[in-house]
Amino acid sequence: MTDVALTPSGINNGRFTSSVVLPLALVAMILLMVIPVPPIMLDLFFTFNIVLSLVILMASLNTYRPLEFSSFPTILLFATILRLALNVASTRVVLAHGHTGTDAAGQVIKAFGEFITAGNFAIGMLVFFILIIINMAVIVKGTGRVSEVSARFTLDAMPGKQMAIDAELNAGLLTPEEAKKRREEVTRESDFYGSMDGATKFVKGDAIAGLMILGINIIGGLIVGMVFHDLTLTKAAKVYITLAIGDGLVAQIPSLLLSVATAIIVTRDSSAHNLSDRLMQQLGDGRAWWPVAGILTLFGIVPGMPAPLFLGAAGLAGMIAWRSKRTQMDAAEVVDTTAAPQEGADGSTDHADQLTLDDVSNRSVLLLEVGYGLIPLIEENGKSSLVARITGIRKQASRDLGFIIPPVRIRDNLSIPPNAYRLTIAGVVVADDEVAVGKLLAIQSEASNITLPGNVVKDPTFGLDAVWIEPQDRNRAIAARYTVVDPSTVVATQINQLVRSNAADLLGQDDVQELLDHVAKSAPNLVSGIVPKLISLGVLTQVLKALVAEQISVGDLRRILEALSGAKTREIDDLVDTARIALAPIIVQRVCGPKDALSVITLDSALEQIIIQNARTGGRETGMIEPGLGRKLLESFKEQSKILADSDKSLVVVTSPMLRRELSTLVRQAAPDALVLSYREIPENKRINVAAIIGGSEA
Repeated sequence: MTDVALTPSGINNGRFTSSVVLPLALVAMILLMVIPVPPIMLDLFFTFNIVLSLVILMASLNTYRPLEFSSFPTILLFATILRLALNVASTRVVLAHGHTGTDAAGQVIKAFGEFITAGNFAIGMLVFFILIIINMAVIVKGTGRVSEVSARFTLDAMPGKQMAIDAELNAGLLTPEEAKKRREEVTRESDFYGSMDGATKFVKGDAIAGLMILGINIIGGLIVGMVFHDLTLTKAAKVYITLAIGDGLVAQIPSLLLSVATAIIVTRDSSAHNLSDRLMQQLGDGRAWWPVAGILTLFGIVPGMPAPLFLGAAGLAGMIAWRSKRTQMDAAEVVDTTAAPQEGADGSTDHADQLTLDDVSNRSVLLLEVGYGLIPLIEENGKSSLVARITGIRKQASRDLGFIIPPVRIRDNLSIPPNAYRLTIAGVVVADDEVAVGKLLAIQSEASNITLPGNVVKDPTFGLDAVWIEPQDRNRAIAARYTVVDPSTVVATQINQLVRSNAADLLGQDDVQELLDHVAKSAPNLVSGIVPKLISLGVLTQVLKALVAEQISVGDLRRILEALSGAKTREIDDLVDTARIALAPIIVQRVCGPKDALSVITLDSALEQIIIQNARTGGRETGMIEPGLGRKLLESFKEQSKILADSDKSLVVVTSPMLRRELSTLVRQAAPDALVLSYREIPENKRINVAAIIGGSEA
């Protein structure tokens, strides 16, 4: 619904437009027959005529039922009048100015005439007559016969259909409104086929008129050229016959298109498929293609026959037949698996035949299952509803990570406890917890020194001590420095944390291709020159997944592709490091403003060298940090993270490029939102503040 349809003035404007355009168009067609038209206007009108014919043909191909294009007879009338008006207007221009040359009637007529004749009038005349014969003797004649029979059968069946509707109405099978609608449809059907029977006469008359106008243009042109303009017979024939053939063809081709559209409308059946799907379904039967393949094979082995051509066609027919058989087998399997349950002799129903792939597989990348006790959280209206919160989480995570997070499918599950919920990401259960509907979760902080009454639990997201309290205890909990949240917030917070931490599992090749298609709109050469020439789609997906795993946005894919194009190697780890260096300003701005100094934690340089040297001595590229040292480092990072959290800062660790990947895994265990950078990933113009150095006795 548009705004125009909502206001009385808009309605009046719409009625005014529709009531004025058609009369003006009809008057313009009549004026074309009377008023001289310049050649440039003829070009525009002939082009519009061809476009109109193509639109009508495409519309007839894409209708499911003939009645869906009920205005076709009227449109056919207007198109015929337009074409005849153009014939009259072009004839006037040809006879009045044809002596000046073949471009006297415009470029369209000249192009059609010179292209078809190619310097030989006989060829142009024969091509035109062949088109006339095809149109009149084949398409128009057959269409007229089909329309006549269809109209007769429809009118003969009309009383029986009306009686059937009355019988169903009296039996109570139809309501009065449904019966009225059925009667109107029957009436429209009879009117349509009656109109089509007459409309086919327009097409036949148009073809005859085109033939007569061609003769008038040729004969009249020769007389005018030789008598009034002193042209020789040869020169007059060259000019006027070329113009006459061009004029005839530029009108006959749209006429042929409309004849085909008319034939499609009157010969097609009513079905739930458009014409293309219907033909492919019926002509793709393997029972028809196997004999064709056999006959073509016989032709190919006959001496003297072009064997490669016939044998190739036989192979193609056999392939179509084989594909058709496979399609039918797949369809039969679907029918078998979705068949209705069979009732046994004891009256029981066997539900085994109802098993489908939807019952044994989960196609949702993100699935949230809730017990029946949590259904009120989903059905709750307003901004506090769980659905609204999850929608906001999806949008924000998509903006932060640079790709569209898949939708979260929510469904109830009677096999889990009433107040339980379960989150599945890419087929893996990542959360399985419970909330108390109607209560509030009070999360204890270090400053909390009061014990609240209620059910003591752990916060599902961060594992902190918490207690489910009654709503009336909310103010007391806040005064005791507890963080109080409702059940929807508890679930939404955990979903947000798990979606972000598992975002790499949500990014697939289809998502990467969608990102590439978007970049290709502004930088097509960049995309086509890198993927798949330098880097395959699979490798690029792995690179982007590695970035997303560390919460790095891949939204600036153009910058990433430009960096990868200059990478020295095609190893995924090296490509990831190259992309990280290019994205360094974007990565750093997550935790530090442009004017602020970047506060970082580093490892003691001697400790770094010892780790790297031991790894080289042991021939290790992974597992560089020994378990004992790893535990000490983990405790140190947890301590530093807690200190920084008190000052509302994030943990940022800077290390050598060789240690960055392995140290990142260790640091994220201490602080999931921590950022681990290599020295090469810090922008040159960024000020650094070393908050602490871990190593030696501290480690």
